[in-house]
Amino acid sequence: MGARGGNVGPVTQSSRPRGLFIALEGGDGTGKSTQRALLGEWLEARGLEAVLTREPGGTELGLLLREALLHGGDVDPRTEALLFATDRSHHVASLVRPAIERGAVVVTDRYLDSSVAYQGSARSLGRDEVRELSLWGTYGLLPDLTVVLDLDPVVAAERRAGEAPDRLERESLRFHSDVREAFLELAGAEPARYLVVDADQEPGAVHGLITERVAQLLEGGNAGADA
Repeated sequence: MGARGGNVGPVTQSSRPRGLFIALEGGDGTGKSTQRALLGEWLEARGLEAVLTREPGGTELGLLLREALLHGGDVDPRTEALLFATDRSHHVASLVRPAIERGAVVVTDRYLDSSVAYQGSARSLGRDEVRELSLWGTYGLLPDLTVVLDLDPVVAAERRAGEAPDRLERESLRFHSDVREAFLELAGAEPARYLVVDADQEPGAVHGLITERVAQLLEGGNAGADA
């Protein structure tokens, strides 16, 4: 599914993952971490192995990169994009793909669409260029389902009130509005692989909409998608 990365290379039947790969996307404060936990519980209650992870920070190396990217000093936009891509490449190689190949359901809080939205769009580095970088680094691995938790950035900021903001959360309202617009445009361009959910609802209602779609994927036996 999706556009093939320029140097991704061919995908053979034997290399295709067997499990399911789900990404939760959206701006800061939209409830991704909450929905990841709820979805993990729902999957495990059905006897499935759920691997819950995040970007950056899903691996030991990722934790170091997360600290540098979100809580360290300022870096220029291209360095930021490259560091996120580095985390993603290592994350997929060491955790995500092995889990999918053994039949697990991997649920990640953020994946490559976050780089496209934040660095490609809001940082004006170019969506296609940023996307191709991550596709190259992950051998073209795309989620079976990307859930975009959509929320007005003003409301999202109110939700985050009282928390110490990280480097990206401190960006302007215009920046976060650009991020939101980018997520919605990505979903609109490939609706079969996306689910957009109004995140301005009770967590239980949001969870119900997500599990309805995930149940359909499980019944259909979808495997992880490579670009």
